[in-house]
Amino acid sequence: MTQVALAFDLGGTDLRAALVNGAGDLLAFLSVPTDADGGPDAVIGQIERLGARLQVESSGLVAVGIGVGAPGPLDPEAGIVIGPPTLTGWHEVPLADILSRHFKLPVRLENDANAAAFGEWRYGAGRGATSMVFVTVSTGIGGGVIADGRILHGRRGLAAEIGHMTITTHGDRCFCGAIGCFEAVASGTALGRSATAATRPSDGSVLRRLSGDADVTGRHVVEAGRMGDSQALELLDAEARWLGIGFTNLLHLYSPDRIVMGGGIAHGFDLLHETIISTVRDRAMPAYRDVPIVAAQLGRHAGLVGAASLIL
Repeated sequence: MTQVALAFDLGGTDLRAALVNGAGDLLAFLSVPTDADGGPDAVIGQIERLGARLQVESSGLVAVGIGVGAPGPLDPEAGIVIGPPTLTGWHEVPLADILSRHFKLPVRLENDANAAAFGEWRYGAGRGATSMVFVTVSTGIGGGVIADGRILHGRRGLAAEIGHMTITTHGDRCFCGAIGCFEAVASGTALGRSATAATRPSDGSVLRRLSGDADVTGRHVVEAGRMGDSQALELLDAEARWLGIGFTNLLHLYSPDRIVMGGGIAHGFDLLHETIISTVRDRAMPAYRDVPIVAAQLGRHAGLVGAASLIL
């Protein structure tokens, strides 16, 4: 019998589950849309059913524990989901205890961004590093910090809200209410917003053609950049400068061996990398300038692999 971890990645859109071995390989995988508006009981029921299906359908594999990556805020030590904005009705839910009693297995709960960081550190682009900062750049900006081989949690597991460090006093207001957050100027949403403002419907631009004359997204900008579109490349250059400023702050704060960038905008990492590096070299103190900044390797499975790594 092969020992595995039962891993869950609980998101506001999808609930994903897998059986993962000690090498970080997904041996079985299932996904369903999350009943995000149904309240805790509905979602926990989904988790229990997915777990049961995986165990029944995977002969020869025995789960020795459960790892769960879930949206914050949450308390990983107590195993409590405090009140994520993407899940309706969740308030101080003792998820780890509930699942442990149901499956009769030990359960570890972790912030989803921290779980993804841990997965990249153990099995992906962070392998071999003692300390690492993982930054995911997609709809928003999040991430996690591995410090001396451990996830940096801070008070109540709330450390490393990377997207909400202030890097300018200008620009659009972040959803958190502040102006100048890293997320507000450098996320995929911000990139798409800048591209939409720089174009107009039926203007003949590559960006508007790709978007079907709707609002332009960060994905469209990356796609147009790959086509060599000058307007998209200019937008990506500005995006890379903001990322370089944010990454410089992270280098000075955490002094990692490596920064790993994931998320949807990382699909354009090769288009961003040169300007990110030049910005860091212009702004970072000399001792920090040679830290590698690399693309993530595990893609959408980083959270599941990281959740499993909490057990294995």
